Amino acid sequence: MHTFLKSTAVLSLALLLGGCGSKEDKNDTAAEKEAKPLVKIETVDSRDVVQEGRYTATVDPFLINNISAAAPNRIKQIYVDEGMRVSKGQKLAVMDDVNTSTYQLQVDNAKANLRNIELNYKRALELYNIGGGTKQNVDQMETQLINARNTLASAERTLRNVMENTVLTSPISGVVTARNYDPGDMTGQLPVLTVAQVNPLKIVINVSESEFSKITKGMPAEITFDTYGDEVFSGAVSLVAPTIDTNSRSFAVEVTMQNSDGRVLPGMFGRVKLNLGTANHVVVPDRAVVKQQGSGNHYVYVYSDGKVSFNKVELGQRLGDTYELISGVEPGSKVVVTGQSKLSNGMEVELAK
Repeated sequence: MHTFLKSTAVLSLALLLGGCGSKEDKNDTAAEKEAKPLVKIETVDSRDVVQEGRYTATVDPFLINNISAAAPNRIKQIYVDEGMRVSKGQKLAVMDDVNTSTYQLQVDNAKANLRNIELNYKRALELYNIGGGTKQNVDQMETQLINARNTLASAERTLRNVMENTVLTSPISGVVTARNYDPGDMTGQLPVLTVAQVNPLKIVINVSESEFSKITKGMPAEITFDTYGDEVFSGAVSLVAPTIDTNSRSFAVEVTMQNSDGRVLPGMFGRVKLNLGTANHVVVPDRAVVKQQGSGNHYVYVYSDGKVSFNKVELGQRLGDTYELISGVEPGSKVVVTGQSKLSNGMEVELAK
């Protein structure tokens, strides 16, 4: 009887121990499975992506003219003010003409002198032709005639310059951007007025050296202004600088745009977009891109053989709900699109069904 009880107790203990061991093994297996994060992946490939150059700049007038008198003079009248639109040839200001009469008198005297010398030359030539004069006298009179004509031309040129600087006109159509004097003032170093041509306008952008071969004169440009929201204005590249700035490794590009309605003003902030052709790049869902905290770096988890690798990528353009990648992921790769918050480089993962 005692022997039977001992055997039963030993058997019960063995069964109990065996049951406990099996339960622990199951718990370890479950924990191991739970330790692998569940992720979803998508296969990505490359495609041709339009390359857009985007630049910012300030609008400049196409031309700027500083309008001044040739010599210091007193201003009699100014007909325009800042902000006024003017036409080519329009009278803008009148200066004192106190010296005009003096220069007109010089012209009148030069004309009278020329008439006298012309008469004397004709007489000397006629006399010589009938044998009553000398060739030397004719030559002397001819020299005096040439000098008299030159004197008159010089006096007329001086008078013309004085008269042009008495009445100041605009050489271009545009807008008055500066008025530095008032009537009665004596002109100094500053121009009397400044006129800027605002149709067309120009926008000078700085373009990276790597894009030099992609920019050509005449290529179209799309321009937007914060003032007008998403409205797009058309322009074209009018000048490509022939040299590269050695400090910034960039070059200047001038974009010209028509502004017949005058809506765009010099000084406005503009954004220019240029089509630089296409490039074949990998495109990934935006959900796959992870930004590293505390830096501007971006990463994508790439899945292979049950593990993920943490690949640093260079982003290109955002294309709807995807990103163009300049580098970092090969075509045909499987990238993680959900579950990245629990991942680390080299970690084993489970694929979500």
